[in-house]
Amino acid sequence: MDQAIAKADTLIEAMGWIRRFRGKTMVIKLGGSLLEDREALHHLLLDVIFMETVGLRPVVVHGGGKAITAAMTQAGIQAQFIRGRRVTDEESLKVVEQVLAGELNVELTEMMEHLGGRAVNLSPRTTCVLKGKKLIDPEGDDLGYVGEVTEVDRDVIESLAYTDQVAVIPSLCEDEQGQMYNVNADTAAMAVAQSLGADKLVFLSDVNGVRRDPEDPSTIIPALSADEARQLITDGVIKSGMIPKVEACLETLGRGVQKVHIIDGRLRHSLLLEIFTTDGVGTEIHQ
Repeated sequence: MDQAIAKADTLIEAMGWIRRFRGKTMVIKLGGSLLEDREALHHLLLDVIFMETVGLRPVVVHGGGKAITAAMTQAGIQAQFIRGRRVTDEESLKVVEQVLAGELNVELTEMMEHLGGRAVNLSPRTTCVLKGKKLIDPEGDDLGYVGEVTEVDRDVIESLAYTDQVAVIPSLCEDEQGQMYNVNADTAAMAVAQSLGADKLVFLSDVNGVRRDPEDPSTIIPALSADEARQLITDGVIKSGMIPKVEACLETLGRGVQKVHIIDGRLRHSLLLEIFTTDGVGTEIHQ
C-alpha cells in the first residue's frame, strides 16, 4: 500500500507540471551514443509517447554520427572532419542519407509505434521539412554537401501535433533545386525549435548537464540564467566540449525558445524526471 501511495504522490507532483506544459511544443534532440544504446533509447521513446499522451507536443530531431561513421567504414570510405564537421562528398552523402533517412528515421518511428505511440518520419524520402543551403565555412574550407537550415516547414509539423502524432526529423535539408545536404543535428534541432517557438529544447547528451567540476557528476548546476552561463564560460568553469553546446543554448534562447535543457539521456526516464518533477535531473538554461 505504501508503494501505491508513493506512486499516487508522484502523479500528483507531476500534475502541476502537466497542466503547465499542456499544449506546449518541446523539441527533443537525439544523437550520439544514445542511438546505440537500445535500452536507453527504449525508455526515451516511452517518455516522448507519455509526453504526447498527456497533452504536450514533442518533436524529435535526430542525428546519427556513430552509425554514419560505421556505415562509411563498412563501405570503405574514410571519414574526414574539419573543426568537428563531417566532410561530405557525393559518396559520403549517399551513406549519410541511407543511415539517417533510410534506417534510423524509420527505426525510431517504428519503435514508437510498437510502444503504443503515433509517429511520422519526415525525411527527404517522405516529406522534407528542413529547407536549406550549402554551408560556407568561415575558414574557406570546402565541406562538400554540408548545409545549414534556412527554413522549416512548420505547418507540416504542427498539423501532425494537432492530430496527436509525433514528428521524427533527421538532420538533412534540401535546397530549392532539391539538392540534399548533411546538417549538424544540434543546429537542426535549434532551427526547428526556433521556427516552432518551442517552450523547451532538450539536448540529450551523455553527461548529466553543466558541472562546476567537469569530472564530478555531483557538481551539476540545476539551473542557469543566460548571463550566469556566459560568466561561467568567461571564468573557465564551462570549458572544452561543453562550451559550443552551451553557446548553442544561448543562441537558441536569443531567438524565442523559452528554456533549453541539457540532460543525460542514459538515465532511465530522464526526460520525464527533468520536465515533470520539481528538482529535475539536468541543467536548465533560461533568459
